[in-house]
Amino acid sequence: MITQSHGDRIISINPATGEKIGEVPIFSREEAREAIRRAREAQVRWGAARLEDRVRVITRFADILLDEADAVSRLISTENGKVLQESFQMEVFPIVDLTKYFCRNAERILKKKKISLHLLKHRRSYIDYRPRGVVLVISPWNFPFTIPFGEVVMALLAGNAVILKPASNTPLIALKGRELFDRAGLDRDLFRVVTGPGKLGSDMIEMGVDYVNFTGSAEVGTEVAALCGRLLIPCTMELGGKDAAIVLPDAKLEHAARSILWGSFANAGQMCSAVERVYIHEKVYDTLIEMLVQKAMKLRVGAPLDDGVDMGPMTDPGQIEKVERRVKAAVAAGAKVLLGGKRREGPGQFYLPTILADVNDNMEIMKEETFG
Repeated sequence: MITQSHGDRIISINPATGEKIGEVPIFSREEAREAIRRAREAQVRWGAARLEDRVRVITRFADILLDEADAVSRLISTENGKVLQESFQMEVFPIVDLTKYFCRNAERILKKKKISLHLLKHRRSYIDYRPRGVVLVISPWNFPFTIPFGEVVMALLAGNAVILKPASNTPLIALKGRELFDRAGLDRDLFRVVTGPGKLGSDMIEMGVDYVNFTGSAEVGTEVAALCGRLLIPCTMELGGKDAAIVLPDAKLEHAARSILWGSFANAGQMCSAVERVYIHEKVYDTLIEMLVQKAMKLRVGAPLDDGVDMGPMTDPGQIEKVERRVKAAVAAGAKVLLGGKRREGPGQFYLPTILADVNDNMEIMKEETFG
């Protein structure tokens, strides 16, 4: 989805069609601060509630989500661009499963635990789990539902309040998740979705939250971690990567080809765990390359809600431009395009499945996360 700021609103545009699909408010600093204040008040009551009462509300959320799985998945596909099957399998159902698991096991996980001491046998030591307070979740656009709502569910079960700052590219699905929690009976002040530009997330860190969970690029994550460190706020970072597949001569090549293809092109390659590099032993290089090209040629690129589509558009206009720049630079430096290497003609942010050969370690596309 493309986003356009328009006054005090963010306008959301479908990345497959260029059409407007909705708009959300841009929170001011004062409004964000008030959301944190109200969340802190609500957390006192929620943290003092019985665990079974928290479990009951959050279990209802999972049940409602399962009932609404089709509608939620379609919104994800429309806003983010991943194909409908991936929205079901990689976004909605994992949150249903995660929520059910932690609801079933919350008592065991959060139970006070005795620690055995090697010395001082006459002493007793325990781990006693208590809510941190207000948890700020800053989430990305590539998995706009499964990443933040896994964190939201766990934080709420542990007795915390949550402020979710979604990526400005994908705010609608965050608000849809908030609606499901409303229907489950959760106090509205306990879980707030605060929409706005990326800087608003950093601003809220300085407004007195008690824990920060950030998922995004290594560059931004470094800044967020430094800010949390300066303020002595505990934080968790899930950042990017440049993952490689290694294929040895004894590999089952059909299995390897299928695995590499899925790892490279699922969600249009917009995953921190996506396969971005492939190292192939010379004995099987030519055979596997031919298999990869032939299979990738059959991938159907198109609107994510259409039947039979394997890969949808890229979510962010800046990201598809980055892919274009790096492919062109690699080709100029001697890489060969075996497949793709350009946008699909027509409307939408579609980049064709691309395979490059003769890439070396001096090329940016080899060294840096491309995320596409």
